[in-house]
Amino acid sequence: MRTYEVRTYGCQMNVHDSERLRGLLEDAGYVRAPEGDQADVVVFNTCAVRENADNKLYGNLGHLAPVKAKKPGMQIAVGGCLAQKDKASITKKAPWVDVVFGTHNIGSLPVLLERARIQEESQVEILESLDVFPSTLPTRRESPYSAWVSVSVGCNNTCTFCIVPALRGREKDRRPGDVLAEVEALVAEGVLEVTLLGQNVNSYGVEFGDRYAFSKLLRACGTIDGLERVRFTSPHPRDFTADVIEAMAETPNVMPSLHMPLQSGSDQILKTMRRSYRRDRYLRIIEDVRAAMPDAAITTDIIVGFPGETEEDFQGTLDVVRQARFAGAFTFQYSKRPGTPAESMEDQVPREVVQERYERLVALQDDMAWDENKKIVGQSVEVLIAEGEGRKDAATHRLSGRARDNRLVHFALPEGVEKPRPGDLATVEITYAAPHHLVADAFGSVRRTRAGDAWERAQDAPASAAAPGVMLGMPVIGKPAPLEPAAAGGCQVN
Repeated sequence: MRTYEVRTYGCQMNVHDSERLRGLLEDAGYVRAPEGDQADVVVFNTCAVRENADNKLYGNLGHLAPVKAKKPGMQIAVGGCLAQKDKASITKKAPWVDVVFGTHNIGSLPVLLERARIQEESQVEILESLDVFPSTLPTRRESPYSAWVSVSVGCNNTCTFCIVPALRGREKDRRPGDVLAEVEALVAEGVLEVTLLGQNVNSYGVEFGDRYAFSKLLRACGTIDGLERVRFTSPHPRDFTADVIEAMAETPNVMPSLHMPLQSGSDQILKTMRRSYRRDRYLRIIEDVRAAMPDAAITTDIIVGFPGETEEDFQGTLDVVRQARFAGAFTFQYSKRPGTPAESMEDQVPREVVQERYERLVALQDDMAWDENKKIVGQSVEVLIAEGEGRKDAATHRLSGRARDNRLVHFALPEGVEKPRPGDLATVEITYAAPHHLVADAFGSVRRTRAGDAWERAQDAPASAAAPGVMLGMPVIGKPAPLEPAAAGGCQVN
């Protein structure tokens, strides 16, 4: 049996797509390569947004060229956003690549690999629009207790720093009934936590004209027995409405955590970015969320050094960070991305200025996060135990997991207590806070869960066994139903 390896770069959407790629390959008869072994098929699921994405890909492809030359029958495939952008130029730069496929046709991978093998020539297939939702494809999830669930693909925004809409297409919404059917099937398999996923998740419903569709979906998830944690990412401030905040606060299994990109605290820079909100609107959302959920942990994305950013603009960003008091932030130094409007903008900020501002931002955000984390000391929190052991220090081995608000918690397990399984829930008391994690030396109790049972079963399963995929309206694995327009008439969550 031929073995495979999937290497993933970029965002959560790519991570989710890679689960489908693994499911497709295993459904086609491939098995996952044991760790340390060279796979017969190596698939790169690429990103075009992160800095030096091109260099990383071609560096890795160059490293594999001599490996492939010594391994008869080995194949290399490149998919994802960079493949969608560069198309046939990949095989020109790296002629030893066998397959290039785009973001809209990941389901074609097994067929393209077989065609390349038989015809002994590279296969390039890039579709310009989506015809099958990735979520209808077979899946091989990495976690038996936590899962991504896509509610939409694509994006209708035109941010000047982002190339995603050109590579993923305009937003396509899944039917609410299909989303809920997938969640219910996952819970039946033992999943305890789901994250609803979309490029702009809270604009869900735009395709079928229901502006309340996302809040209805959150509330509907609250009725699914056995689903203990619901998260979502990433919302856009423009589309964040009061009904979503109400649904978060009133639905017990929707977690008190929110990741909402800021990008800049300057109205002028937000305008140049084509971010259709301003700082006051953003801060009002933060206030409303905390009024409804005082203990909510709010995280964000921030870009430093966008073209035209002055020191005054940057001070505006620092001011928002002080007011918002984020629990965490993904901070990025702006760099040009080919194909984006910002690439050719005037007033590019010198790299040394960007670096200095970035360091000031990180230092401030670390202080804010540390102050917020210190407020948790002395509180009892429920932790969903993660795969593997946590950090190690001189005193003890610690397990790790996420609190309900998504903060990372490392906790000590007393002697004589049976080690809980990933997917189980532990109640611990926080004794120490750091900027990026919490520590609990006071242990409370463990609740064994169906998710922990699912993890245990996964350990006993053969290495080649794929986790079951969720097939919505599909009689046969590997033959996905065509993408159809979303149902009209609103969000039929029942």
